[in-house]
Amino acid sequence: MCRWLAYSGPQIYLEDLITRPSRSLLVQSRFARENYVEGLEGVPDGAFPTNGDGFGVAWYGERDTPGLYRDMLPAWSDRNLVDLTAQIRSGLFLAHLRAAYHGIVQRTNSHPFRYRHWVFQHNGEISGFETVKRRLQFAVAEELFPYIKGTTDTETAFYLALTFGLEADPLAAMRQMVRFVEQAQRDAGIAEPFRLTCAFSDGKRLFAVRHATHGPAKTLYYNRRPQDLEDILCETAETPSQGVTLLSEPIDECPENWVSVPPNSFVQVESGRVRVQPFLEP
Repeated sequence: MCRWLAYSGPQIYLEDLITRPSRSLLVQSRFARENYVEGLEGVPDGAFPTNGDGFGVAWYGERDTPGLYRDMLPAWSDRNLVDLTAQIRSGLFLAHLRAAYHGIVQRTNSHPFRYRHWVFQHNGEISGFETVKRRLQFAVAEELFPYIKGTTDTETAFYLALTFGLEADPLAAMRQMVRFVEQAQRDAGIAEPFRLTCAFSDGKRLFAVRHATHGPAKTLYYNRRPQDLEDILCETAETPSQGVTLLSEPIDECPENWVSVPPNSFVQVESGRVRVQPFLEP
C-alpha cells in the first residue's frame, strides 16, 4: 500500500500535516494502521505497515508550476524533508509515501507526478500492468508520451487521463481512463481489479477518486468539519486552518473527526467545500 494526503485551504506550514501530528504522514511511513485493502478477509489490522520505497511532496505557491521534492529513500531517513516542511507555507499541497507495487525504487517512480500545473498521486494498482502496459502507453497522446520518465502504472494512468481531457473535464477524463484500463485488462484476460484511490490538482481545485473494479477499494477520508482540522492543528500550527484534508489514513487518534468516502466516489474540493458524487455508473 501507499499513504498520501492532500490539503486545500488557508496557507499553513507543510509540517503541520506532514510531520507534526500524532499520526502524521511521517509516522505512517513506518507504522501505517489501515488495512492493505479495507475489509479484505485474512488481512489483519496493521498489515503492511511500512511505506519506505520513496516519497514526495508537491506544493503550489506564487508560480503556476508547483514545487516538487521527491526521493527514492524512506521518508523517515530524510532530514531535508523535515527542514523543508518547516519552512514552506502553502494553501494547496500533496504528499505521498510509496510502497512499490509496480516499478523499481527510483526517484522518477516516486509520487506525486507533475505535468505543467497538474499534480497526481495514487494508492492502488493496475493489476497485470506489465501485460497491458504497451497497450496503455500506446494510447497516450504523442505529445505527452515523452514526459513519462518512470515505470509505474500510476504515471501511465496520469498521462492517459491527460490524454482523455483531464484539463477540460476531470471527471469525464478519469472515467474514460478507468474504462480504458479495465477494458484492456479484460481483453488480456486479467481478472484482478484496477484499484484507484488517487488525488490530483490543477493548483486551484483538489480532486480525488476512490474506485475498485470489484472488491474493496483502498481507503479515503476527509475531515468532517473545518473545526476538526483546527483541533488537529491547534498544538502545531501558528494559525489554525479552515481547510480540507483528503488522506488515506487519519493523522490523529480521533476517528470521529473523519468521514470515510464511499467506494465508487469522485471528490472535488473547491473554496473550502467538499462535493462527493458517484464516479462510475454500476
